[in-house]
Amino acid sequence: MAAVGEQRITYDARGLAEPFADVPKISEIDGEQARFDAKELTTRQINLELRWLLYEEGVKEVEISNPGSKHSLGVGILTRCRIRFTGSLGYFGCGLIDGPEIHITGRVGWSACENMMSGVVVVERNAGSLTGAALRGGDVVVKGRVGARSGIDQKGGTILVLGSAGSMTGFMMQRGRIVIGGDVGPGLGDSMYDGTIYVAGTVKSLGIDCVPGEWSDADTEFIERKFGIYGLGKPPEFQKFVCGKVLYNYDKLEPSERKLVL
Repeated sequence: MAAVGEQRITYDARGLAEPFADVPKISEIDGEQARFDAKELTTRQINLELRWLLYEEGVKEVEISNPGSKHSLGVGILTRCRIRFTGSLGYFGCGLIDGPEIHITGRVGWSACENMMSGVVVVERNAGSLTGAALRGGDVVVKGRVGARSGIDQKGGTILVLGSAGSMTGFMMQRGRIVIGGDVGPGLGDSMYDGTIYVAGTVKSLGIDCVPGEWSDADTEFIERKFGIYGLGKPPEFQKFVCGKVLYNYDKLEPSERKLVL
């Protein structure tokens, strides 16, 4: 077994490096459960240890303590499993995932869950700007606040925030739902093309082509179901916002106006 931090690369019969040759392999494994301390590990070592457990050892639940706010942890996980980070993550945490259920007990930095395809990520505290950027599916639940441009270019899935959200939340949103339990900064839903945004607090200003929507029984069912799934208690009253579809017709503008839009 290589010492933590030591690079050990071996090669197979084809002369190719084995994918998990330099994994620290320090985890405590108990059947389909495992845990390890990431305090002395680099980002690469943490992610390799996690992948080795999930793909080579067949582990279904992993607990990682002391992640130390390192960047790009838990990315590219493409299997059904449960991962628990006891602590905070840095930038780009849990991006490009498809399937896992991830619980983060601390905070996350910018661009958490970017391009997430499916699964669940629950953050117990705050998240930075660009949370759920280009989200395609699954649920991102933040029990604290999120920063500016959360849900930018969202293409599906749900972002549920109990606290407030920064400016330009839902910018260029294409599909999916954003639920904000607190207040929202200026430019909500700016240039959105589809999707639905729910806000329980005050909205500083609406972005271009973001307009109030008509509430339906389906909206009530959706909100109550999501709050119930994640044990968030009784939901507050929400306002609904949708695309006004004015920008759908930008090609009919006068040439001088089109130049301004583009």
